[in-house]
Amino acid sequence: MRVRSALSFAVHKFFQEKGFFYINTPIITGNDAEGAGEMFRVTTLDLKAPPLNEKGFINYKNDFFGKETNLTVSGQLEAESYALGLGEVYTFGPTFRAENSNTTRHLAEFWMIEPEMAFYDLIDNMNLAEKFITSVLKDVMKNCFEDLQYLDDRLAKEDEKKPKIERNTIGLIDRINFVINNDFKRISYTEAFEILRNSKPNKKKKFKYPINNWGVDLQSEHERYLVEKHFNCPVILFDYPSNIKAFYMRRNDDGKTVRAMDILFPGIGEIVGGSQREERLEVLEKCIDDLKIDRKELWWYLDLRRFGSVPHSGFGLGFERLVQFTTGMNNIRDVIPFPRTPQNASF
Repeated sequence: MRVRSALSFAVHKFFQEKGFFYINTPIITGNDAEGAGEMFRVTTLDLKAPPLNEKGFINYKNDFFGKETNLTVSGQLEAESYALGLGEVYTFGPTFRAENSNTTRHLAEFWMIEPEMAFYDLIDNMNLAEKFITSVLKDVMKNCFEDLQYLDDRLAKEDEKKPKIERNTIGLIDRINFVINNDFKRISYTEAFEILRNSKPNKKKKFKYPINNWGVDLQSEHERYLVEKHFNCPVILFDYPSNIKAFYMRRNDDGKTVRAMDILFPGIGEIVGGSQREERLEVLEKCIDDLKIDRKELWWYLDLRRFGSVPHSGFGLGFERLVQFTTGMNNIRDVIPFPRTPQNASF
């Protein structure tokens, strides 16, 4: 928790020193920013006998907000409106996913750092994300070195009990220094796909999810192979297939990919997800229609383009994954005091 506190302060310090404005975005929202539908519903209706409309569906007009609302999965869409007014902004607050994932990497309630910047393209976005991560890690190395030494020893003792194949190749402090001192490797999704398709684990059918067809969503095992085995450094993947990414990402001219990027870290896989946002109104409207999202819900988001937009970009970093990497904890539930996970909301 001491390391978590220091990391939190370092996040604000980085953005404040760069002239970003700290903003707050709604926790209760009518928007599904990711389009995945894995959201917690907010309602005051009687669940035993909810009011129905003439078609037999729940009538949300009688609900507290007069429409269907949920806990936010991201403050990004609202942050974009701030960025187009203030230039460079960031939000750092709780987000929620109703994803039934019982893994060491997922939480139902977690904290997200989300900067949004006007006049940034994807390259600018990648540069900022890399600078941000290395700066925050440098700060925590300086301010929490004793705690990190203790955690480094703890991890080494834990490793001794594991089979050789499962042990970490480098210690915790060395791993943090490795990220600070090495440039992140940048490759396109297509390059990563070819590396994975031709890799030994794929050819020998060692991957749980085989890599055969271009366009598949990469899993944690693939991300970790790229970082820990192939490149042996943090990796930034960019230009993902449009069919596995969200509606707001800028379409490339090839008609198949979007200006998205993910940063992959040793031990945990994806730590940052971001993109250049689609600023062209007609392209954004088509993406929204293709996914059958209600345009009326996003009228204000479309108006940001309708009345004059600029190229802009942003990313999201799950704070607990950053704490997990920095402390060497194997389970993300150990880096937040009161974890919220499927079938568990104690305290």
